[in-house]
Amino acid sequence: MPELPEVETVRRGLVPAMEGKRIERAEIRRPDLRWPFPERMAERLTGAGIERLRRRSKYILADLDTGETLLVHLGMTGRMTVSGIEAPYVPGQFHHAHPLIQKHDHVVFDMGDGARVTFNDARRFGAMDLMPTDRAEAHPLLASLGPEPLGNDFHAEGLAARLKGRKGPVKVLLLDQRIVAGLGNIYVSEALHRAGIHPERAGGSIPRDGLERLVGDIRAVLAEAIEAGGSSLRDYRQADGELGYFQHSFRVYDRAGAPCPTPGCAGSVQRIVQGGRSSYYCATCQR
Repeated sequence: MPELPEVETVRRGLVPAMEGKRIERAEIRRPDLRWPFPERMAERLTGAGIERLRRRSKYILADLDTGETLLVHLGMTGRMTVSGIEAPYVPGQFHHAHPLIQKHDHVVFDMGDGARVTFNDARRFGAMDLMPTDRAEAHPLLASLGPEPLGNDFHAEGLAARLKGRKGPVKVLLLDQRIVAGLGNIYVSEALHRAGIHPERAGGSIPRDGLERLVGDIRAVLAEAIEAGGSSLRDYRQADGELGYFQHSFRVYDRAGAPCPTPGCAGSVQRIVQGGRSSYYCATCQR
């Protein structure tokens, strides 16, 4: 499942093709993805101008000049690709014709300036919805989300309040989107290693200085991943179809048995399963 850096990378890749542009034609090529599409979706999107393209947690939100907002969730295999625009918008790519529509191209947006944005999802675990912009934050998928980890509302004091008294493992708690939005398995493992916090440690037992380090390391690992274009595991691609590269910088994720990369640490990376997900850590330097 794409995590915050992958979704943010896709959002940034879509901005030149979509933000401030008009959808000349929207084509919906099946009745549903994970859930049914909203009624008259193609009609409601055709002719709409996209005023702003933003992200909330792992969702891309397109605010339209019709007073509605389009919500996009990539799911496990969803991809949004752009054709029909040239550099510098899509570096190194010069598309003089759109590629043929493929079997799993379920939603196609033809933009007013000739660009085409295509949503492809082989397993159909993605989703799209339309909602009134002024009530977007009340949408069932958004209403209970915690603070954005790269925003001003994410800080040690707030995290301490949300973890207070919690006896569950901090790794599992950080995957709870009500505690902090957008974090997933990869980047929680990476941040906990940087902060020196064991993934099985009770969330409510971490002292303030540990939470200060953790907040800083969460921000740092997400920023570095966005800069690198995300992590290309399985089906993830950027909006221009290129791979992300942060997986080459993993310290612990998917590196079981490798030496711990912390300077001076003689430990090795280990793997355990928490909540059905793999956690990677060093038992020597993470406490």
